Amino acid sequence: MAPFSSEKDKTEEPTPHRLREARKKGQVFRSMELISAANLIAVLSVLLLLGSWLLKEFQAIFRTFYGQLGTIQESGFQAGQVLLQGANGYLKIMAPLFATAVITGVAVNLVQVGFNVNTSHLAPQLDRINPAHGFKRIFSQRALFEMVKAILKILIVGAVTFFYIRSQLPAALTLVNQEAGYSARLIWEVVGGLGLRVGLLFVGLALLDYLFQRREHWKSLRMTPREVKDELKHLEGDPLIHARLREKQRLLLQQRMLNEVPTADVVITNPTAIAVALRYQAEKDPAPRVVAKGAGVIAQKIREIAGEHRVMLVENPAVAQILWKTTEIGEEIPVELYQAVAEILALVYRLRDQKGVDRDSGL
Repeated sequence: MAPFSSEKDKTEEPTPHRLREARKKGQVFRSMELISAANLIAVLSVLLLLGSWLLKEFQAIFRTFYGQLGTIQESGFQAGQVLLQGANGYLKIMAPLFATAVITGVAVNLVQVGFNVNTSHLAPQLDRINPAHGFKRIFSQRALFEMVKAILKILIVGAVTFFYIRSQLPAALTLVNQEAGYSARLIWEVVGGLGLRVGLLFVGLALLDYLFQRREHWKSLRMTPREVKDELKHLEGDPLIHARLREKQRLLLQQRMLNEVPTADVVITNPTAIAVALRYQAEKDPAPRVVAKGAGVIAQKIREIAGEHRVMLVENPAVAQILWKTTEIGEEIPVELYQAVAEILALVYRLRDQKGVDRDSGL
């Protein structure tokens, strides 16, 4: 069992594996204040844009109801019909606001967290009803921050509201003996101005809350040196990780091998199943050396690269088979093939001289 570790011991930054595992468990940071602020601004914007239309719809509903009051007794007008008409009118008016709130909430959530469906929090957990855990959550640093944040929000919003309303009092005094339309427009402007100021204030508080939530989330995922070491051991022992590393190494070695094909003097084939590229540098190597070899698709790739760089292709199934089975890349050819390979190279040099082929210049 790992020894107990405190927050002070968590000096290491969370690894990518730790971050992925936390996300799978639904441990992601998210600022609810940012969602609320975005919703407030979005709904307020819709109200300001559709204010005249909303007012007309409200007026239409009131005219309809008041126009029918005198005919209720005569026509047998039912209360259910009145309620149905009222509900339809209310939904028509509130639909844009509801849609804006839902779309904004989903969008801000996706921006913060991305698409991450997790059902682990739906499962029953005994620690949620544990009194000790409950007291720890109540008196935790996060709970203290939430309480201070709520108090500051009330104080700041209250102060902004008070000073703004006080600045509008002279205009409010002019409403005496004014038409209802003028009064409604002035009240709407005051409410809109107040809403805009409160909304911008909420956005500022939400950004601070977002930064705090991100910092706390990152701190909660930090690791001790022991945890980092244990995770590394676990990942290194994972067969999937080993398989991926081996595949990457194989592809890297294969690419390096193919890059050596243009430097070869000859490619011996079988004729299509096997291809072995040889290079002989008399001043460096005592014998020709295998720089690339392959079967199937790799053999086809070696032949294609050889053709592009004017490397001679020689069909000799017997020599190709022996080279394929007995030599590795970078090794010299076996002694028993000296004579056969020497004859092949002599033929290649002779044909190259006759044709005047210069592979470096491409002529």
